[in-house]
Amino acid sequence: MRWFKIMRQQKLLSLSLLLVTLSIGIVIGTLINTGVRANRGGQNIAPDASPLVVPNPVQLGNEFTKLAKKLEPSVVYITADFTQKVAAENPHKRGDQQTPDSGDDGMDLFRHFFRGGPTGDLPQRPFRQEQSGTGFVVDKNGYIITNNHVIAKVDHIKVKLHNGDTGEYRARVVGFDSETDLAVIKIDPRGPLVPVTIGNSDAVQVGDWAVAIGSPFGLDASVTAGIVSALGRDIGGGAMQLQRFIQTDAAINPGNSGGPLLNIRGEVIGVNTMIATQSGGYQGIGFALPINMVARVYNDVIRTGRVTRGSIGVQWQKADNKPELFRALGSKPGVLVNVVKKDGPADKAGIKVEDIITAMNGTPVKDGDDLVARVADTPIGTSVSLTVDRDGKTMDFKVTIMDRAEVWAEVLKDDPRFEDSRPDPEDPGKPETTQQYKFGMKLHALTDAERTAMGLEGKGGLVIRSVDPGSFAEDIGLFEKDVILAINRKPVSTVEDVVKIQSSLKAGDAVAFHVMRATPGVRGHAPQWTSFFVPGTLPPQ
Repeated sequence: MRWFKIMRQQKLLSLSLLLVTLSIGIVIGTLINTGVRANRGGQNIAPDASPLVVPNPVQLGNEFTKLAKKLEPSVVYITADFTQKVAAENPHKRGDQQTPDSGDDGMDLFRHFFRGGPTGDLPQRPFRQEQSGTGFVVDKNGYIITNNHVIAKVDHIKVKLHNGDTGEYRARVVGFDSETDLAVIKIDPRGPLVPVTIGNSDAVQVGDWAVAIGSPFGLDASVTAGIVSALGRDIGGGAMQLQRFIQTDAAINPGNSGGPLLNIRGEVIGVNTMIATQSGGYQGIGFALPINMVARVYNDVIRTGRVTRGSIGVQWQKADNKPELFRALGSKPGVLVNVVKKDGPADKAGIKVEDIITAMNGTPVKDGDDLVARVADTPIGTSVSLTVDRDGKTMDFKVTIMDRAEVWAEVLKDDPRFEDSRPDPEDPGKPETTQQYKFGMKLHALTDAERTAMGLEGKGGLVIRSVDPGSFAEDIGLFEKDVILAINRKPVSTVEDVVKIQSSLKAGDAVAFHVMRATPGVRGHAPQWTSFFVPGTLPPQ
């Protein structure tokens, strides 16, 4: 019994010690927690730290900031779209001008860099593909220069300004030139615009500062800087034989296409046109078409709607323009004439097949592309002196430049590079002229069964039976079978409701459609209806 009492006393003692320990722990924990809370609410968490003080704003300013502010009102953001009528069609198949961006193997080094891609994925419905780029104002009345590949073969062209005007403008094509990848478009602004200052690209030197402004990846009004890396860069000949680019390392990316390249004084010295890349983005090598050539193209387009270029009526084989050939023939490098067009300028002057043209107006000719570029840039009717090596003898001929379209009419008529650059009179980019604004869709009231399926019992709504091609409804992305519940928060139950709202709107007004759209059901279930808003700004009529 004595042993049993001892064990019972030890158990009681252990239990007592455990309870005392727990009590002490609870008290200490409470005190610590209270202290932490007190510190959190107090001012002495970090007594040895000084608070940060933000100084008053002082703009540092430099030549780049001045340049950016000066050019901001003159550089525009361009979006262009077209509707794919067949969902399974390859979205890169639209038009020859987009093929430089459609390569899938990553081996196409030189690429135009507009930003493109489908904006929707609605099975069995037409969907729009959109691309974006940049342009710059060259005339206060709304004339804008950009790249042709930004706006080629599209349904709509929209322009956004950065001069405080928050609206979007529909643009029309004045003319384009496929060979230099340039286009002139026009908007009808509400007031005079601020044109850029044109520089002289002949004054540009390697090492000069170069500033690019554009809309890379849709981020409009982005400014980047670098230097001029090289001049007169020939990147392939052929379709680009007239282009001698300014190379720059200023960061340019998809969406910069058509934007200006500027010198440190803010003068435009080129149009950003291409990049060299294996990744699709900036890798330090960009190309801008010199502004002197751009100005010539622009002046021709606004005068006649097309670009006129000169020709002397000769052809050559590119394989024959190798240095070893001329060394073997004992001649200076030049152009070995392969064809002389009958009754053309060279034929009339006396130039023959196998003559080697070595100089024009005393300046050596490097190759056929160099000769074409210089002749094409010479005004029609001008007489030039061609130096020719004929069987080792140097001879000079006076040749009168003629219009290339006339000299090679039968050859050029089927070449897409020389298509008529004047816009189609039915160009959808041209503003329409109507008295009352039309959304461009046919509407019908919902049946009771349709309302029940969508959970709209006792409510309004109109179903879209069809959307007119090229209309405002198509432009903002409304589709057949969409259900419109309200316009600008005004419920619609009848077609008359929509007509009434239309009559109260004018160009430049913002419109928001409250829409329900069906998405396919999963595993045989009924379609799911999603409610959302579709906004848009009414373009000029």
